[in-house]
Amino acid sequence: MNKDIKILAIESSCDETSAAVVVNGRKVLSNIIASQIDIHTKFGGVVPEVASRKHIEVISTVVQEALEKANVTFDDIDAVGVTYGPGLVGALLVGLQYAKGLSYALNKPLIGVNHIEGHISANFIEYKELEPPFVCLVVSGGHTFIVHMKDYGEFEVLGQTRDDAAGEAFDKVARSIGLGYPGGPKIDKISKQGNAEAIKFPRANFHKECLDFSFSGVKSAVLNYLNSKKMKEEEIVREDVAASFQKAVVDVLVENAIKACKLKKVDKIAIAGGVASNSCLRETMIKECEKEGIKVLFPPLVLCTDNAAMIGSAAYFEYKQGKTAPLTLNAVPNLKLGQR
Repeated sequence: MNKDIKILAIESSCDETSAAVVVNGRKVLSNIIASQIDIHTKFGGVVPEVASRKHIEVISTVVQEALEKANVTFDDIDAVGVTYGPGLVGALLVGLQYAKGLSYALNKPLIGVNHIEGHISANFIEYKELEPPFVCLVVSGGHTFIVHMKDYGEFEVLGQTRDDAAGEAFDKVARSIGLGYPGGPKIDKISKQGNAEAIKFPRANFHKECLDFSFSGVKSAVLNYLNSKKMKEEEIVREDVAASFQKAVVDVLVENAIKACKLKKVDKIAIAGGVASNSCLRETMIKECEKEGIKVLFPPLVLCTDNAAMIGSAAYFEYKQGKTAPLTLNAVPNLKLGQR
């Protein structure tokens, strides 16, 4: 009988300190997340130095809690997985150095995980029978990609943002209409009371074969609309602005994801990243994919935002392929998908 592989995973790429114990890449025994949202809200966004210091304060406690909740000890762990990029370099270094210390002290293999691969792998936790190939739409505060996952560890980037990530645009627009940080959930909530057809914001489309995104134009269009209204002393209906902006972003995400499925002749789209929790994206994607006979996969909300369980899943598939990392592994803040 094959032995179960238990991965202790650590994630600290931005403003969540997380540790998890994951078995065979799909079963989560624990997934502890220490969020810093309350701290960064007063600054209107994530402050890298503050995030790094908070990671240092809580990481030992978070790891210990993950072990206790999973009812395992360090002796039960087969390998240590950790995010080493992309992300904020100071934040990454906290988790990476801690994981390297554990790897050395316990004499366990170290597995460096690409944060984007982690987001994609969140779907393996929710959908136990999911196997490549499939198309994945990764949408978060820092990333927007369409990826063809050909096999475990084998990715082809079909499209990506040329400027702002979708989540970044949500945050900036939320700030401009006075909603504050984090913008995504607040825009999602207020949009339910708005008219998504009230304002015609632009959608960036490139040539027919291109699946890239651009969200700086729609963000600028929102700012111009708000400034024009203020200059004319006309009423601004925040709910309509939010709903119309959200629809402009979601329409492009859905359209390009479906195009990617047709291009690669696959019938499954997996959604990943923080923006995957957006209700408008979920509803629109399901509705449009039903028309095309495409199955849509969404992780639960806790696996959409940054967490160590998804890193543990990705680490397992790396481990199975013999891809371990040396203790000289360094943080790579601009790590590309598929890069080693």
